[in-house]
Amino acid sequence: MKIEEIAQVIETVRERNPLVHNITNVVVTNFTANGLLALGASPVMAYAKEEVAEMASIAGALVLNMGTLRPEEVEAMLIAGKSANAHNVPVLFDPVGAGATSYRTEVARYIPSEVKLAIIRGNAAEIANVIDEKWEIKGVDAGEGNGDVVSIAKQAAEQLDTVAVITGKEDVITDGERTFILRNGHPILTKVTGTGCLLTSVIGAFTAVEGDYVKAAVAAVTFYGVAAEIAANKTAEQGPGSFQIEFLNQLANVTAKDIERYGNVEEVR
Repeated sequence: MKIEEIAQVIETVRERNPLVHNITNVVVTNFTANGLLALGASPVMAYAKEEVAEMASIAGALVLNMGTLRPEEVEAMLIAGKSANAHNVPVLFDPVGAGATSYRTEVARYIPSEVKLAIIRGNAAEIANVIDEKWEIKGVDAGEGNGDVVSIAKQAAEQLDTVAVITGKEDVITDGERTFILRNGHPILTKVTGTGCLLTSVIGAFTAVEGDYVKAAVAAVTFYGVAAEIAANKTAEQGPGSFQIEFLNQLANVTAKDIERYGNVEEVR
């Protein structure tokens, strides 16, 4: 997979302006919508069980995020996910905080058993806990852990029959056969709430226009990381508030040529 080929997916997103249906958490709704608008996608936040099946059926992608977990939203996620499956709409799942409580872990394992996932995205602890592997988690943040992140990602991809995306200091993307390690991004992302959740929705926008979900995920995560690096450089010494605004600017401004220049993608054989 050549970097030039990966880079072009952002131009396709901007040309097609895909509709991304988000059932996400209350902490990140505004940031997620603004981020998707900035990069050139069209966000919709629809939660009512009475409408989610219809909305999911016309979307380019469906994102299920369990950050602020409530039973009524779990029901809506299942309805929307099954509708998306029936209409060949890719479903992305962000199991926020899996492993933090027994209820959260139960839901994180139940949704993939009922809905076919195109992509699952989380930190190492979240993905490990979805597949019943032990990894320390503090709230919704991954602990240090002792596991092999590539191994956990491959196991998740194979067990859930999906593309697994584990994000952290290095990002791992795999379908169990093709595996990539990505080395873009900036630590200041961890100082702004919702950057992981927005990333899942950004991957959703890329998945809506690219049927090779590994390629879509690699392109989206690389684009996101490059945007973060440029934003961090432009706001050095100013703090996370300035970074957040500039990051939205860069989601709008980063081009395929920027991705070709700065993208750091390694395929693991």
